[in-house]
Amino acid sequence: MADTIFNKIIRREIPADIVYEDDLCLAFRDIAPQAPVHILVIPKKTLPQLADATPEDHALLGHLLLKVKQVAKDAGLDGGYRVVINTGEDGGQTVDHLHLHILGGRQMQWPPG
Repeated sequence: MADTIFNKIIRREIPADIVYEDDLCLAFRDIAPQAPVHILVIPKKTLPQLADATPEDHALLGHLLLKVKQVAKDAGLDGGYRVVINTGEDGGQTVDHLHLHILGGRQMQWPPG
């Protein structure tokens, strides 16, 4: 597996505006925000994309979603937010490390694009 920018953030080799961390995941503000609030939640386990998840990742995936809820609440997104997981090139994924985007602070449009 390739060493990604997210692995370097986890190891603190690259600075990030970290808003949450526990043993399984890390959340930090996106450096190119697409909404007033744009936070990424990443697993510390290297998992290239959602399509690579296995049944053994069941607990990790649930943990990530529960942490998205917590991070969004802590960010004051009481009026709602969008959670996006891009998977693969056609899905718009640009970093080969599973990551969940929390987007909020404005009205979201549909379809997203």
